[in-house]
Parts: sequence; C-alpha cells; structure tokens
Amino acid sequence: MVKHGHAVCYRWDELESDQPMALLSRKRVIGEKAMISRVVLKKGCVVPRHAHENEQFACIMSGALEFTIGDESQPRVVTARAGAVMYLPSDVPHAAEALEDTVVLDIFSPPS
Repeated sequence: MVKHGHAVCYRWDELESDQPMALLSRKRVIGEKAMISRVVLKKGCVVPRHAHENEQFACIMSGALEFTIGDESQPRVVTARAGAVMYLPSDVPHAAEALEDTVVLDIFSPPS
C-alpha cells in the first residue's frame, strides 16, 4: 500500500474496507514501521481475548469500548470513551466490547 520513499495522502472514504469479524469493519494504511486502522464496531461487538507482539494505541474517536486487560486469573477492566487513548504494550492479553457504536483509530507498531 505504501510507496516506499514517497509521501502519500490517503482518504478514509476512498480506502477499501474489510470485515474480519461480525459487527466490525476496518480500513487500514500500512507503512514500513507502523500501521493505522479506522475501525468501526457496532454496539455489542466483542473482540476476543488475544495478544500480539505489536504495541497498540487505540484512540477512541466516538462511542465507548470496555477493555479487559491481562490474563484470565486477574483481569483489569477499563472503559475508554471518546477522547481516550488506550495504550496496549506488546504481548499484553486484552479483549474489547463495544458498549455503543464506536469508531477507533488503532495504531500498531510494527504493522500487524
């Protein structure tokens, strides 16, 4: 997607969308060392517990997500609403549920 060595301007409304799970759609711009995704989650969407090597910043643009962070024996629950940024370090298990229709800008480094 990225033309290496060239600056590129993308428009969210011109990018193709995919739907990796029910009630969730996303559009992505992938660079060499980072990736940004515009993710739309419908109320009730559940992203199952997972972990990844990437650092993740979830910028809540509208709506609200309830994150469950950590392993199943001692989970921590955090509700992030519009204006919040949730930082998830590498390899930290987490899950999320959309408490209402939500738009998130996810930044991953390295790209996932």
